Amino acid sequence: MTDLPVLTSPLLDLAGIRHAFFTRQGGVSTGLYASLNVGRGSKDAPDDVIENRRRAAAHFGQPEGALNTCYQIHSAIALIAEGPWNGERPQADGVVANTPGLVCSALAADCAPILFADPKARVVAAAHAGWKGALAGIAEATIARMETLGARPADIVAVVGPCIAQASYEVGLEFLDAFTAQAAENVEFFVPGEAPDKAMFDLPGYVLHRLRRAGVGACEWLGRDTCAEEDLFFSNRRAFKRGEPDFGRLLSAIALN
Repeated sequence: MTDLPVLTSPLLDLAGIRHAFFTRQGGVSTGLYASLNVGRGSKDAPDDVIENRRRAAAHFGQPEGALNTCYQIHSAIALIAEGPWNGERPQADGVVANTPGLVCSALAADCAPILFADPKARVVAAAHAGWKGALAGIAEATIARMETLGARPADIVAVVGPCIAQASYEVGLEFLDAFTAQAAENVEFFVPGEAPDKAMFDLPGYVLHRLRRAGVGACEWLGRDTCAEEDLFFSNRRAFKRGEPDFGRLLSAIALN
C-alpha cells in the first residue's frame, strides 16, 4: 500500500472496511493541480492524473482500474458496481458495492463527498453531493441502492467529507428560493450574506439533514472547508474568485477488504 496523507472518520473505522478522504497532497501534478489531482475531466496532464489515481488505488492495495469513479452530473443517480470499471465512467453521482476490492469513489472540489457503510450487510458506497444533487436526493438514492444489496438505513453510517463550508458559500436569493420551494424548513440552512441580495448556504448541514431524514444510524461532517484550506484542498469557488482557468479534483473513497 502507498501511504498518502488522508483524513478519516471514527464512524467508518470498521472491521473489514477501509476508507479515505484524500487531500491534494502526495501526487505528481504541478501548477494549479499540485499535487494529487485525480480529475480526468480536468485539463491536467493525463499521465499525471493516471499516476495520481494509481497512488490513491494503491492506498487500498488495489490497481488503478479498481478505482470506480463516475462521470458526475449533479444527479440523484446511484449505480451498483459489480466489478472494476477499468477507466469507464458511467454518468451518475453514487457508487455502491458489496464486492471486496472495489473502491467506491467520489470526486469533489467544494461539493460534498459522502462515504457510506453498512458493516452488518457489508455494503459500502460513495456519493457526490453538490447542491443540485443534494436537493435532488443523491443521498437517498444511494441509500436505496444499498438497500437492494441487503443494507438497512438504521445500520448505515455516513460521513460527509471536506467540502465548502457556510462561511465560504455565498449564493444568490434565487438559490434560497429553490430550496424553500421544496421544503420551507430548508430556510434554516441559510443566513444573510454581506449584501441584501446574497445568502450563505450550509451545504454540509443540509446534506446531514437529508441523511438523518433518510434514517441512517449515524452521520457526521469532518468539519473541513475546501475553499478556506488551500494547502489541503482544491476548490472550485476559490479558483473562480482568482480567475484561474481550472482546478484539481479531490478523491474520497471506501472499499471492503
